[in-house]
Amino acid sequence: MFKKFIIAVGLPDDSFELMGCVGRLKAYGAQKCLLIQYRTVEEVVDYTRGQSNIPLHKYEEAFKANKQKLIEEGFEVESKVLAGYPASEINRIADAEGYSLIVAGARRRTSSGELYFSSLANDLMHVVSKPLLIMRPKRSGIGEISIDGCEVAKHLLYPTDFSTNADIAFSKILEMAPGRAEKITLLHVQDTVKLSPHLDYKIEEFNRIDTARLEGMKKLIHEKGNIEVDVLVKYGSPAVEILKTVGELGVQLVVMGSQGRGYVEEFFLGSVSGNVARKALSSVLLIPTKH
Repeated sequence: MFKKFIIAVGLPDDSFELMGCVGRLKAYGAQKCLLIQYRTVEEVVDYTRGQSNIPLHKYEEAFKANKQKLIEEGFEVESKVLAGYPASEINRIADAEGYSLIVAGARRRTSSGELYFSSLANDLMHVVSKPLLIMRPKRSGIGEISIDGCEVAKHLLYPTDFSTNADIAFSKILEMAPGRAEKITLLHVQDTVKLSPHLDYKIEEFNRIDTARLEGMKKLIHEKGNIEVDVLVKYGSPAVEILKTVGELGVQLVVMGSQGRGYVEEFFLGSVSGNVARKALSSVLLIPTKH
């Protein structure tokens, strides 16, 4: 399913963490990898002026080590270096060369050691036409990587608002889950903003209807294979309830739709899919409307 994938890495510390997780993608058929190391405009300028806190050879050493790690994991690996603002170029390569998945780390580390959400992951969310996996490796100690933080096939969460975009993401669930995932939780959140106060009296009716919809999806998954599936309907802010569910259930991977391209659609992305991608404790797989 994700036979050919692209993985984009930046600063050495974060790339080492990410490399410890990529082998888990074999659960979804991953075989061939294009490893891209990117350098931001600011980093390129700092190198040119001799102001960078990280010597260029450190990048080169990390890149070689990352490539070797992937080869040892059994992947067929090609590599490339991009500088500047690489999100659009990565998407172009994925489209032109038939890659089915783009992988990026969730965290970005500055030269001073500060952590924040990856600027590349943020940019990719708004331009990709392929599924985007934002991975969150977790360290169990200094210099160590917790394998549990890398799982992508144990417990999947699929949040849906029953839109066309969500249906496209569900089609990916049907491809991914049978024979690969151990458990799936199907979640619908009754949106407080849309229902309160004028439609509060219909909550029970909506819950019955939407639970039936989720049960129908559960049946479709079971037709594909033997897998544990739970159904949840909650009430509140969709992004908040999705994030709470990830923490409460110990979900390793959220699979959900993203609106894809276009100014209005990108703005909408930031309200739900974008918030989940930025704040979830788990990894997040975003499925664009057009892919």
